[in-house]
Amino acid sequence: MCPDEQQINYTSLTDSRELPAISQAAGGSKLRPFGLLAELTYRCPLHCPYCSNPVQLSQEQRENELTTAEWQRVIREAASLGVLHLLFSGGEPLLRRDLPTLVATARSVGLYTNLLTSALGLTRRRLQELQEAGLDSVQISFQADEAALANGIAGCPGAHERKLEAARLVKASGLPLSINLVLHRGNIERLPALIALAEQLGAQRLELANTQYLGWAFCNRMALLPTRAQVQQAEIIVRAAQERLRGRMEVLYVLPDYYAERPKPCLYGWGRRYLSVTPDGAVLPCQNARMIPDLHFDNVRQRSLAEIWERSEAFERFRGSHWMPEPCRSCPLREQDFGGCRCQAFLLTGNAANTDPACSLSPYHSRLLSIIAEVEQQQSASSSGPDSPFAPNGQPLIPIRFRTNP
Repeated sequence: MCPDEQQINYTSLTDSRELPAISQAAGGSKLRPFGLLAELTYRCPLHCPYCSNPVQLSQEQRENELTTAEWQRVIREAASLGVLHLLFSGGEPLLRRDLPTLVATARSVGLYTNLLTSALGLTRRRLQELQEAGLDSVQISFQADEAALANGIAGCPGAHERKLEAARLVKASGLPLSINLVLHRGNIERLPALIALAEQLGAQRLELANTQYLGWAFCNRMALLPTRAQVQQAEIIVRAAQERLRGRMEVLYVLPDYYAERPKPCLYGWGRRYLSVTPDGAVLPCQNARMIPDLHFDNVRQRSLAEIWERSEAFERFRGSHWMPEPCRSCPLREQDFGGCRCQAFLLTGNAANTDPACSLSPYHSRLLSIIAEVEQQQSASSSGPDSPFAPNGQPLIPIRFRTNP
């Protein structure tokens, strides 16, 4: 919930082309996770208005980070559980001085590691330490192609220039480089230049992920949500880039839920392929799940990762399709989209068990359409077409809540 409201990429984890079929334990009775998102800290030098950090954090959640030894145990338990892919994230994972140690631990148990970073703090020496520890790949987030705008969106002067330097260091190191760009009304009109930036940096992979309107992004949805026409034009631009860059750079595009007719499966099914561990040790089926108030999430300080994955009440609550209301219960696609996003259902309807309003068949679809209509009306009132919420110098033109914690 937003601080003053009373109501209601991972894209790197959600590209189906990277995923094997769901693996099962011996006997075929239990699912096994494919990937683990390790959120090492909530601390971050950036203040993006779509940050995935929880909007409300307790002092204990902010300060009670897992120790090095605790994270090492989690990593070993993850490997034993069947995890193959480990993503180090945050906040900003580079703020943990023990990051090379954790990377080395992951390498020792055969996990593929990916660093998801703002790149602030990724110096030549730091990168060398991580590479020597066994880091497999790096994903750097960018906010725009032009420094003033990018720094304004990030709420951090000088960030863009440091990101460019870090990207060049990664490229020179030989590690695979991915660029992540979160799209919204403040940068979607610059899509050709954003793609060109990734090309110039020599990225092997470009993730163009439309903002997921949860957490801080939900607070800023009226400022960040693009119009339908902008989204349609973006699709045309992306398809052309995918064709032109085929074999040179993989370009992924994630359509915003608000403009989709069908909901996306929550990480390919709640508690089926992925899990996330927060900085203070809570284990979640997805990194945003803590916003659902009636769920209790077990902690790795009290229970093993395997115990939580296999028997946690929170993981079982929306696993599979037995819990679904109508129209999901009788829908032939229920084992494909699993009812959509539980967090989005909670934010827009007040009940995480409801059908995701992103689905055109949802009884609550009109709530999502009303948000779109309000944005369209707001933007059609402008004689110059859809307005960016940011000036070219990065200054907000309308009220925007930048992340303020921790």
